[in-house]
Amino acid sequence: MSESIVNVLYFSVFPQIVVSGTSFGRTEQVLTLVPDKNFASAFFPEEVDTYIQVFQNRQGHLVGGHVAGYDFAKEPASGGRFYVRALQHVE
Repeated sequence: MSESIVNVLYFSVFPQIVVSGTSFGRTEQVLTLVPDKNFASAFFPEEVDTYIQVFQNRQGHLVGGHVAGYDFAKEPASGGRFYVRALQHVE
């Protein structure tokens, strides 16, 4: 029987500007997970649930191999904003 591991990660939004190829100058924001709360984004109350929902809707594309799934929780940040903690379940 394999041991279950939980990685604690946090949502972070990074701006991204493409500087090569045919997409030069294309600009977008990327939602990703980071292992350190110091790099986490603090979300406003009216947007935090949307970011969680987007990740939940897309997590099927991030499950596989040893990753079995994710759980999410909001954590208070300063100024009435929230961090999103993601528990990544690995088997």
